[in-house]
Amino acid sequence: MLQEELHYDRHSLAIEHIELFNGLNSDQRNIYDAVIDSVLREKGDFLFVYGHGGIAKTYLWKTIICQLCSEGKIVIAVASSGITALLLPGGRTAHSRFQIPIIVTDNSTCGIKQGSQIAKLMTKASLIIWDEAPLTHRNCFKDVNRSLRDILRFTTSNSADKPIGGKTVVLGGDFRQILPVVAKGRREQIVEASINKSSLWNNCRVFILTKNMRLTQNPGDIATREFAEWILKIGDGELNNSENEAFIEIPHDLLIQPGGHPFNDIVNATYPNFHTKFNDSKYLEERAILAPTNEVVEDINDYMIDLIDADEETYLSADSICKASINILDQDVMYPTELPNSLKFLGIPNHKLRLKVGLPIMLLHNLNQSAGLCNGTRLLVTQLSKWVLEAQIISGSHVGDKVFIPRIVLSPSESKWPFVLKRRQFPVSFCFAMTINKSQGQSLKCVGLYLDKPVFSHGQLYVAVSRVTSRNGLRVLIAENDNDDHFHTKNIVYKEIFNDLPTGTVC
Repeated sequence: MLQEELHYDRHSLAIEHIELFNGLNSDQRNIYDAVIDSVLREKGDFLFVYGHGGIAKTYLWKTIICQLCSEGKIVIAVASSGITALLLPGGRTAHSRFQIPIIVTDNSTCGIKQGSQIAKLMTKASLIIWDEAPLTHRNCFKDVNRSLRDILRFTTSNSADKPIGGKTVVLGGDFRQILPVVAKGRREQIVEASINKSSLWNNCRVFILTKNMRLTQNPGDIATREFAEWILKIGDGELNNSENEAFIEIPHDLLIQPGGHPFNDIVNATYPNFHTKFNDSKYLEERAILAPTNEVVEDINDYMIDLIDADEETYLSADSICKASINILDQDVMYPTELPNSLKFLGIPNHKLRLKVGLPIMLLHNLNQSAGLCNGTRLLVTQLSKWVLEAQIISGSHVGDKVFIPRIVLSPSESKWPFVLKRRQFPVSFCFAMTINKSQGQSLKCVGLYLDKPVFSHGQLYVAVSRVTSRNGLRVLIAENDNDDHFHTKNIVYKEIFNDLPTGTVC
């Protein structure tokens, strides 16, 4: 594992670093200097880079990584989502790299064993970069902190008394975006689950980046500037005077006026000329329909599948109940096959999976992150067979690569049922449409936001409208059944999440 992390061309990285470094603005250079200084002097600083989309955080990460790796140092680059992890050189999801348990508690720890290869990697690493940190529950950071302190106590003096065992750590993210998911959590529980409510935050030095590099490239583009400001006002909850949820007006030029069938309206706006372009990978790569709930996403995907005149294969999962999870001898009588087949779980493919060649799919599970196959990767089906799918990657850093996807056994991490389900199925779903939460980290040319119901949690509307870089790429359809007003929708912002953040650029 150490050799894999050191297997790079240091000369090429040094040249790339010079080019990247010359592109940093003054605020980015301040952060760059602080991180490099902390690493070289082994200060073990705990840093956070806060900023909205367009401030070029990923560009900053790449510059830092190139500099340190060109000197033969090891940088552990992780992100809270698979999509964002793919944008980082050598990136992995935080859960997989640190072996964070699926269910975190006050007493849980990471699965890293003393003396293991991953433990040796942690010991040798000079820097940890963790992007999209606000999306992760604070207990995950506590688990990493506890585990690295334990691992490093034999090699680093006073590591047990330092955050993250004395390693220099730089986090990044935007608290306007979606916060950690807390099952059936109340507002205060979701806020308390955030990293800035952790005891680690007391040791954190916060940098705020505000310069939108997209606008810097086109300083005279007034429309782009106004659109960016409108998005930030949604994220900050400043389009209304209420401290709580409030309805805001969507500009008329962004609205899709309801016609005969709302699905038809949103498809025509997001996927124009769909009948002739449905198998065009570039066309599919740059657009998606977003909605708040899995139920409506599934309905839209089914609707679009039926629009395509192509041979279809139906794959049924092999479902079973883990015998160790129940104490019933006649489990086949108590839980007939039809029951597990009918169950649907978040992040688990359905029992019945309809597939056609040329359709876009999304991975629901990490398969091989180094090859670009992680949870959230979008692909285009190129061939169907009984045991494996052939597909072409259309998102992330491996666009164009042909890959093979096998059936695997998956189990839900949490369930209301008194047994553990095992489902053997291709770990994919269609992604003409996806949930707003799943879209975080995606950058798209065209987004159709379908609101049959208003958003239901902090940051969802902000994430949805900020997936595009151009106002022309966003269209919104408000199709709420109990509301004849198709101009207003709910924007939820938990303003108290910003209380522990400075208001200016802190360097």
